[in-house]
Amino acid sequence: MTKRTDERQGPAGPLAGLLVADFSRILAGPYCTMLLADLGAEVIKVESPGGDDTRTWMPPTRDGVSTYYLAINRNKRSIALDLRDEGDLAAARELAARADVVVENFKPGGLRRFGLDYDSVSAGNPAVVYASISGFGSGKGAAIPGYDLMVQAISGLMSLTGDPEGPPYRAGISVFDVMTGLHATIGILAALRHRETSGDGQHVEVNLLSSALSGMVNHGSAYVAGGEVPFRMGNAHPSLFPYEPLPTADGELIITAGNDGQFAKLCQALGLPELVDDPRFARTEDRTANREELRPLLVERLRTRPKMDWFRELTAAGVPAGPINTIDGGVAFAEEVGLDPVVSVGEGDQAIPSVRNPIGFSATPARYDLPPPSLDEHGAEIRKWLASTDPTRSDT
Repeated sequence: MTKRTDERQGPAGPLAGLLVADFSRILAGPYCTMLLADLGAEVIKVESPGGDDTRTWMPPTRDGVSTYYLAINRNKRSIALDLRDEGDLAAARELAARADVVVENFKPGGLRRFGLDYDSVSAGNPAVVYASISGFGSGKGAAIPGYDLMVQAISGLMSLTGDPEGPPYRAGISVFDVMTGLHATIGILAALRHRETSGDGQHVEVNLLSSALSGMVNHGSAYVAGGEVPFRMGNAHPSLFPYEPLPTADGELIITAGNDGQFAKLCQALGLPELVDDPRFARTEDRTANREELRPLLVERLRTRPKMDWFRELTAAGVPAGPINTIDGGVAFAEEVGLDPVVSVGEGDQAIPSVRNPIGFSATPARYDLPPPSLDEHGAEIRKWLASTDPTRSDT
């Protein structure tokens, strides 16, 4: 097991002492391994000689480096290995043999010919937690490439996104890549817990389509439990109203009254207390059924004042509401409410602004030691360590 000397002052992360061999690329796998690295694990990013694909996904860039790549690769060390080269393959196998965790997102079975699949690695490293990420599983869907946009389409998400009278739309981010990365992280942590009690590793498998179907929660349940196929509703919610943007004097404001109490507060703040006892709107299901009657009553009052005036007043009244920001506005708002969303990763001229890890710990906070590595930046030192007989690493 690796022994990392913590490079920052303060307690080591909760995953300190764990070595992760990261054979993944693009988004789901690197997002997973970055979260593990933030929490103290030592992550060695294994790249092909050409590097992770996202190194070339630009614009935008920072100092000529893809900001896409920068977003998901902090706190890692990079080594470039050509698995078709005998010496590099031996190094990759040695790394997997020493790792506590292996993460890969090759096509299912793609690492078997290199002796880096789960069966091969676990034969010599039975305690390894080996996580495989694919698009459509390792069965009949194994040959289908896994890209988030494909899964948004195939899963049904795109049929739920967009104007009811318009075409289906993709979500603005690769939502299922991120979700699958989170599921992989959960699976790895659970398997590590199992290893603590049993001494045994295991194979953790996640795929984008299963994560998508799970992540669509109420919409998936509407079909599998209720027999109803959800449809595109723009910004409206199928089971709640108001729960959408509503026009004000100078633009739209999101208002979400998720229960009867919040609706009562909304009516009081708008000066419409009579709506609370109106039988058409008394309960959540009533408001949903009669949304076309309720909407104009709310909009008439909302249009009398600017959105930010209403935002402040509704927030003070305990009504969930918010403006529709661009990303810069979202970051600014997070700063305003004290979330400190941007951190500096690394030191001096090499430091990179990055979005803070979203998990707060009272005793073992996330670390931000290493900026995303350049290709093979740590190759020499990692090769030297892999060639040694001492499996511990105290020099890095």
